[in-house]
Amino acid sequence: MSSTSGSPRTAVGDDDAGGRSGGHGVARNTAIFSIATALSRVAGLAREIVAVIAFGTSGAASAFTLAFQIPNLVRGLFADAALNAAFVPVFTEYLEHKRRREAVLLASTLFWLILLVLGALTALFIAIAPLIVAPLGGSDFSQHLVDLTGGLSRVLFPIVILLGLNGLFAGILNAHHHFTVPAIAPLVWNIVIIVALVVLRPMFHGDNQIYAYAIGVLIGTLVQLLMVIPALRQIDFRLVRAFDWRNPAVARVMRLMLPVTIGLGVINIDLLINSLVGALISQGAPRAIDAAFRLYMLPQGIFSVALATVLFPSVNRLVARRDTDGVRALLGTGTRQNLLLLVPAAAATLALATPLTRLVYEYGHFNADSTHEVAKALFWFSFSLPFAGINLLLTRTFFSLQQPWIPTRLACLNLVVNLVLSLALYKPFGVAGPVIGTVVASAGMTALQTQALRLKLGGTIEGGATLDAAIRIVGAALLLALVARLTWLGLDGALGHAGVLARLVPVLVALGLSIGAYAAAVHVMRVPEAEQIRRFVAGRLSRSAG
Repeated sequence: MSSTSGSPRTAVGDDDAGGRSGGHGVARNTAIFSIATALSRVAGLAREIVAVIAFGTSGAASAFTLAFQIPNLVRGLFADAALNAAFVPVFTEYLEHKRRREAVLLASTLFWLILLVLGALTALFIAIAPLIVAPLGGSDFSQHLVDLTGGLSRVLFPIVILLGLNGLFAGILNAHHHFTVPAIAPLVWNIVIIVALVVLRPMFHGDNQIYAYAIGVLIGTLVQLLMVIPALRQIDFRLVRAFDWRNPAVARVMRLMLPVTIGLGVINIDLLINSLVGALISQGAPRAIDAAFRLYMLPQGIFSVALATVLFPSVNRLVARRDTDGVRALLGTGTRQNLLLLVPAAAATLALATPLTRLVYEYGHFNADSTHEVAKALFWFSFSLPFAGINLLLTRTFFSLQQPWIPTRLACLNLVVNLVLSLALYKPFGVAGPVIGTVVASAGMTALQTQALRLKLGGTIEGGATLDAAIRIVGAALLLALVARLTWLGLDGALGHAGVLARLVPVLVALGLSIGAYAAAVHVMRVPEAEQIRRFVAGRLSRSAG
């Protein structure tokens, strides 16, 4: 791939790093996606609170965690993100070259393939679910919990086909730079689950009350799909009755999807490893690790997922134009913006792991022992946060370059690292053991992907500017952690934590003061990405006022 002349616009405040017309820029789409995702993550925390009040870190809650991760793994292998990542580059290339008819035929054929293939897989896995969960009987799980896990997985497996269709439709919308509805749909998903938990739980008894959660997930996934369908009409995109499985574009998507499937599947296997190793620790450990993971994913979902999703079509267009310089510049800016937002988020969760866990979760059946276990896992997850965000961006760049086997091979290597470390560390470190394995594997993945991408793009990804920004950002984040911890210790000592308000005030004040300290520090140290965001926000506010 050769370079083109000219310097692309890559700052967060610029209109279009990908050259798209219409005045909607990466910054606007990232802001929309971030706000919608933030609301979704808040609703997700509300869902988690409702669930922990009802089930805590009980064996039934761990059974649901394992049951959900089984179809989630299949979804990662054959649907949703994997399909989206393989489909969008090919689909975008057709749109970029004004070949809309071929794009429609490709999407239509994939629609029918999803129905046939994922429908068959769903039926198969529902039939053999008890066999899949049977090995859990040799761990700390009782046979009752093994049977419960199998029953829950049967209820949850149909989400695979629903998410496959949703991934296709969301990819079509994203390729047209429509991000709002796909971003809002998860918010509705969480709300539906909360309502189902409240309404359906009294209809069951004992541990079987956890079925209300599984049914809510199934209904919520269906609603999420139904929300995306009308948005296709807004872009005047209609599928046709075409099933040309010999279409060369379909073959291209399938070839891309194989390594993408393995790569993304490895990520989901990593989560499953944490839960399975947790089952060796105690009945409640899988749920404790999962609860910590939900808190850890909040800032990643708000910032890095939004940024990677919005940049993906723009990178695809730069690749289609063979603009290597543009890809490197856009990737460099995206990496630094990830660091600017995720390093302080990691510092905050490190400093406030216990008070955050107590504030969000310690209600009902979730007691102080549960808080201790979740906070320990969250503390170690925090170290992985910046690496996970950058990995998402780097992996998507390889997908855009249609070189998915590179991150796939690296992901498989790091999966082995995680598995070995998790098994080696779970006995001496408890729930922290498998999480530490994840952190080491994530950091290794970042280093290896960066080196591979540097070779692929024929030069550094603005390495000097990124290193300089990273040093300043880490320094500011250390100040954030110090301010947050000292503020919380002082207020918690005065107010205690007996009651929601007494827990909430110290955390909010600590976060507010520490974020202010961080913002001041990056401003004084003149971090360019912080200035880009400041100009973007100021510009939007002035336009609104005008």
